[in-house]
Amino acid sequence: MTGWPRILVHDGAAASNGWTSAVLTALSTIGAPARLTDPAEIGSGPPTVVAAGLHKLLTDRNCQLLVARGDDVLDAVAADPELAGRCWAFLGAGPAPLRLSAEAAASLDRIATASRRVLCPDEDWRTALEYWVPAAAGRTIPIEPVDRLRARLGAALRRDFPTARLAAGSPASWTADPLRVGVAGHDLKFFTRLLDHLQALPGVQTRIDHWSGSDGHDEASSVELRDWADVVICEWCLGNAVWYSRNRRPGQRLIIRLHRFETGTSWPAKVDIDSVDRVVFVNPVLAEQTVDRLGWPLDRCSVVPNWVDVDQLDRPKLPDADYTLGMIGISPMRKRLDLTLDILERVRAADRRFTLSVKTQLPWEVTGSWRDPIQRAHYARIFRRIKTSQLLRDAVTLDPFGPDVGSWLRRVGYVLSTSDDEGSHVAPSEGMASGAIPMLLPWAGADQIYDRQWIHPDPAAMAETILAITNRGRWPELSRLAQQHARAGFALDLVCDRWSDLVAGASSSRGDRATT
Repeated sequence: MTGWPRILVHDGAAASNGWTSAVLTALSTIGAPARLTDPAEIGSGPPTVVAAGLHKLLTDRNCQLLVARGDDVLDAVAADPELAGRCWAFLGAGPAPLRLSAEAAASLDRIATASRRVLCPDEDWRTALEYWVPAAAGRTIPIEPVDRLRARLGAALRRDFPTARLAAGSPASWTADPLRVGVAGHDLKFFTRLLDHLQALPGVQTRIDHWSGSDGHDEASSVELRDWADVVICEWCLGNAVWYSRNRRPGQRLIIRLHRFETGTSWPAKVDIDSVDRVVFVNPVLAEQTVDRLGWPLDRCSVVPNWVDVDQLDRPKLPDADYTLGMIGISPMRKRLDLTLDILERVRAADRRFTLSVKTQLPWEVTGSWRDPIQRAHYARIFRRIKTSQLLRDAVTLDPFGPDVGSWLRRVGYVLSTSDDEGSHVAPSEGMASGAIPMLLPWAGADQIYDRQWIHPDPAAMAETILAITNRGRWPELSRLAQQHARAGFALDLVCDRWSDLVAGASSSRGDRATT
């Protein structure tokens, strides 16, 4: 591959642990131009002086990326706004800690926040960092095992420094640099990695119009973004989509992404669809139902799945993961934890090795759900059942909600989706990427997102399938198949490519399709 960034590698720690040679060797084998710093080139002294020397050397050598080790130097690098985002920080030495002091965690979080990637010694360190340092979650690369380091570094470099120009497939009027892309919305958690991709593309500038809620915003800021942007993306079809569709600048391209949540509101019906170039849905059934209800033109509607960072989630499983059922999120009650407990009771009646791990906010932490007396009663019954059932009492673990999903999935062998309905439900695809086998009930649209072999008619059938997989020794085979399906259908790189086409207004060349 051509177009690798020029890389400067700096080891500012007192003692080496072999990470430098491992990184340099891996970069060399993929052809990435990397060189080790010479102390004479950067000077010595306080960390701020060393950071300034690294900054100058990056500029003098025309390097785009700094890969560095040494917490004091990295702290100084993180404080330099011109270096922020240009650094891959190596964190960790010795055995991974079971706990980090508040001061140490805060320091590492500052470094991780300012760094593009975080490197660490091994999977144990990755687990510790992702738990104690939220900014590191989903962006860590372990050095060990070394035989996988080349592929990991190559994938990260390709994502952080994409060589394709967005303007290459765009209409003639947009081929001049820069292409200015604005993103408007109140909650970008499902769009973060897509935004990272757009920001990394050559010839693209991005700005964000942060809304305070479904209808709350600083109109002056929205006007400013509207007047600046060539392309506006509205994440969520709420008040932001209505405002931009009614205030769109002539010649501007407007894209709206609609999730399941918005279909229960009045906002989509208020959108001026004639001012919208593309509405992106995450689920074919959701698209068809919305188009039928609102009469939107089919040729302006596309289905693009939610992304999954398969590289970050592909991690070695812990012992007995194949006996652990997993569920992510139990609120609102339509997630149907009660049905998951039915499944657990059935499999434990046959084999007591099975357990359930649930990564979730607790119901009383979700204000909207907890205000509903019906939902409060639902969860009261569930927790009473767990406490009193002989099959459930010691078999259910509630893990805190957080960004360390990749580490949590290492001990999960099956990810369950027992919801009454969903927009797309990312949890099964995240599980698949980790090597967990997805188990879904047939909510509307599930068979248009996931292969039918992962969908079961009822909880009893799901339990029977899990036991059959165990008894026949098929878990390793199906685990690999699930990972293959995740890469083929949900990989972040594939979804980023399709969004590049949408933003550029290029013809659909990578499977983007209108509803039918």
